[in-house]
Amino acid sequence: MNINEILSYCDHTLLLQTATKDEIIALCDDALKYKTASVCIPPCYVRLASDYLKGRVKVCTVIGFPNGNTTSECKAFETKQAIENGADEIDMVINIGALRDGDIEYVKNDIFAVRNASIGKVLKVIIETCLLTDDEKRLMCKIVAECKADFIKTSTGFSKGGATVEDVKIFAENCPETLKIKAAGGISSIADAEEFINLGATRLGTSRIVKIAKEM
Repeated sequence: MNINEILSYCDHTLLLQTATKDEIIALCDDALKYKTASVCIPPCYVRLASDYLKGRVKVCTVIGFPNGNTTSECKAFETKQAIENGADEIDMVINIGALRDGDIEYVKNDIFAVRNASIGKVLKVIIETCLLTDDEKRLMCKIVAECKADFIKTSTGFSKGGATVEDVKIFAENCPETLKIKAAGGISSIADAEEFINLGATRLGTSRIVKIAKEM
């Protein structure tokens, strides 16, 4: 697999608290040049990126990020506002505490709130695998599929770990065909990216692949 193919899988990402308008525009320019799947940016920059890109690259943003423990109503509002501002794709964080409490109905309703606010848009559900047991990861594959999301995503990149081979294998073994896989967090090389794709990921959340492409 050549680097151009790998770039087409990438959500080119800048979610740091320190991100500036100029850095977001530079990210968009990179996405245009290297033909990434999307730019993944904070909600406050969605209008800026959407106006700048004018549909040439998809705009992805994050909801309930990075902790996932805002209310479902807040997540739904964030989602509606992001879409009004031009977002094409939504990456939401689940309520991890509710999952660990065993409150499955809350977890489902939380995802449904965002799904219902994002009809017609791509929804990716971040489960923060580094904080879950393997059984919880398997359960979330089932729940995310039931909630009609498009992707299950490993990580925010803001917790204690990112995507791992083991986690993507669990996804691949437990997700129905209707549910796609996004690996994110700590993808630092072409070899990493290619391995995740070979395991079944069809999206990668990363900024480093574009940096590698520039160096090449």
